[in-house]
Amino acid sequence: MAFDSLSDRLNKTVRNVVGKGKLTDANMEDMLKEIRLALLEADVNYRIVKKFLEDIREKARGEDVLNSVEPGQMLVKIVHDQIIDLLGNDDGELHFKESGITVIMLVGLQGTGKTTSVAKIARICKQKQNRNPLLIAADVIRPAAIDQLRTLGEAIDTEVFSLGTQRPAIDTVRQGMDYAKKNGFDTVFIDTAGRLHIDEELMDELRRINALVHPDEILLTVDAMTGQDIVNVAQAFNEALPLTGLVVTKFDGDSRGGGVLSVKKITGVPIKFVGEGEKIDEMDIFHPDRMADRILGMGDIVTLVERAQEKLDTEENEKMAQRMLNGQFTMADLLKQFEQIEKLGPLGGIIKMMPGMNQFADMLDEPEAGKTMKHMKAIIQSMTPYERANPAKIRNTMKKRIAKGSGTTVNDVTKLINMFNKTKKMMDQIGAMNRNGAFTEENVQRMLEATQQRANAMGNQFNNARQKRR
Repeated sequence: MAFDSLSDRLNKTVRNVVGKGKLTDANMEDMLKEIRLALLEADVNYRIVKKFLEDIREKARGEDVLNSVEPGQMLVKIVHDQIIDLLGNDDGELHFKESGITVIMLVGLQGTGKTTSVAKIARICKQKQNRNPLLIAADVIRPAAIDQLRTLGEAIDTEVFSLGTQRPAIDTVRQGMDYAKKNGFDTVFIDTAGRLHIDEELMDELRRINALVHPDEILLTVDAMTGQDIVNVAQAFNEALPLTGLVVTKFDGDSRGGGVLSVKKITGVPIKFVGEGEKIDEMDIFHPDRMADRILGMGDIVTLVERAQEKLDTEENEKMAQRMLNGQFTMADLLKQFEQIEKLGPLGGIIKMMPGMNQFADMLDEPEAGKTMKHMKAIIQSMTPYERANPAKIRNTMKKRIAKGSGTTVNDVTKLINMFNKTKKMMDQIGAMNRNGAFTEENVQRMLEATQQRANAMGNQFNNARQKRR
């Protein structure tokens, strides 16, 4: 994620502060110095950093943090609130007209993922807001853009209007709007042309389209990997057009994130969407409070639940849960679990969304974890239905055949079977508790607390071992 390095530094600083029994002016200044370094390393604009620290210092003294019962927690809350203020206090919702056609125009430089973003946002509007969108292919400079938009339109089952590359973009937009009115569309997305850099020809075309249709939303796509240049691009476009929001793409890349943190404060333009992958469903509405939670290692359970509700097969999960409670958990169920987990995205990203689990994401070798899961799936897929239902009866000759069929080793097959047996034992215990009426909220809470304690102990052991190696 764009804020990974910043998140690591801030988490370390915050943990040090929370561990203090009492805060003084001196150790608070030490913390602010660390925050300053973390923000500057993340490429946050230096004026923003200076104001950010001044606001924290003022609020800390204004709320008498130094004399509070839990000064560390109070200070963390202030830092959290200031990050939200940097990112913008409002969620990135689009504003739709109560009647008539809502027009959403996307602008930006070439290579920022503008055309893909058009389809991704249209998909969100169609599925979550029950809109009926039309996509207008007004990028007549790059011929591939029209074909790309048509392909994306088919993927989200949405119509694309185009007059090809021989007609001016303004004609395409004018006739596209007429087509939308005649055919009952309530939302129109206009994919405009980009350039390798900002020039007057590009801006003139965008101004003409703006004057023709008066869009309800003008969204600028920016690449998170470009750092502080996000701010420069946003300022230039905002001077030419009344921007209403930003779409930050490549947010899953290895960027420092400073430009994203700076842009709202400097330009006043809020971030409305973030793209975290190339797939059509890998874009989310931007929530500043949730992002602040993630930056400070507090997780983002709300987004995780929303993603699960959208991508997972609820009916299948309910059946699987019932089978677990009835003691009928098999290798076939484990295979389905792997497939469900893959739908949610990379494991590291899932772990970071879980409150208190951010520290364990660094322990996960993401490529290796994905490879391991593929191997485990291949092993199960190489088993016969009988073997999946009765893994305890798998003999060495069967293991050799399974290993050969899955491209793994006999040792890998044995490890998976042992892991399955441990998982099944735990599921059987939960099922027995449920059948005996012992599956109460209190008992579940005890199990969760015990699991959290074991996880914390593992994390501490891992960190201690890593520090000794250094």
